Amino acid sequence: MTGDGTTGVVGYYVHHVGSGHRHRATVLAARLRRDGIAVTGLSSLPRPDGWDGEWVRLPHDDDGEPRRVSAHGHLHWAPLLHDGTRSRAAAISAWIEEARPDLLVVDVSVEVLLLARLHGIPAVGVVLPGRRDDPAHLLGLGVAEALVGFWPRTAHDMTPGLPDGLRERLVPVGALSRHPVRPVLRPRPHTHERTVALMLGSGGHDVSADDVRLARGATPGWRWHVLGADRSTWVDDPSAVLAGADVVVTHAGQNALAETAAARRPAVVLPQQRPHDEQRATGDVLAHGWPAVVRTTWPAAGEWGGVLDRAAALDPRGWTQWCDGWAADRFADVVVATRDRVRAIP
Repeated sequence: MTGDGTTGVVGYYVHHVGSGHRHRATVLAARLRRDGIAVTGLSSLPRPDGWDGEWVRLPHDDDGEPRRVSAHGHLHWAPLLHDGTRSRAAAISAWIEEARPDLLVVDVSVEVLLLARLHGIPAVGVVLPGRRDDPAHLLGLGVAEALVGFWPRTAHDMTPGLPDGLRERLVPVGALSRHPVRPVLRPRPHTHERTVALMLGSGGHDVSADDVRLARGATPGWRWHVLGADRSTWVDDPSAVLAGADVVVTHAGQNALAETAAARRPAVVLPQQRPHDEQRATGDVLAHGWPAVVRTTWPAAGEWGGVLDRAAALDPRGWTQWCDGWAADRFADVVVATRDRVRAIP
């Protein structure tokens, strides 16, 4: 046991694009702290508010003019002769040598998975939806001791093309929301003004202000709350707005879906362009039996009334399988079980 009462150290590498990686790290750190395990965050992002533990701020490796980033197709991001790339790897290595961690959770980076393993540190790799069967993914995920996906076991084919050997090591723990799941509310009668919560992600989107304006104008019976269209509408905690909405309109990012599901609201899901078809793969799954109307493109203004009516008629109880409130515990179980299994190797 260490001087602060903890029984071990786990690192959590947090990718800097999108908010879901940081949210998952924060939830896991709080959960593991209850078991006496300290979690150190490693990221080029600033330390999150309320983070309980160490935070290693990493240099950026995407500034300047990165070149030859893929190492002849074997990696995703390893620019040649880039100061930030060298300093970033050195900072992670220095932390590993000083902290002597039991394990590193990597959310997400093929290169950090490899770096951990080259230091002899076991890693749990977070797997995102989409096609993850390219050489870099196969290499990075292949060296991880365990793999975790944030969708339920009943959501089939979230990673099309993933080889059977990696699928067998992938544990779907369910969607992980920062907020407690809410009870399902009865739909309000159509005689009352209904509300839409439009939630757009920090990872970028292709919805313009004109798109939103035209949709609003074409749906006079609906009041729109716009969240995250730009910095002026971004909110760190959208849970109250989501819970009060009759329909949530969102992209297919994991964090947005987790919070929509936790709020138990029916949704219109608009998958955005992401590497490896991440959101499109998610949309394909959601289109089959989940409480979501999935549209591959932003509907025309005249379609919005019908789209919202169809979504409002869906039974949001279907989200109870997507996000049941226990994902953090299952995630922690994978991390602890992996640590203990590696420790027990003779």
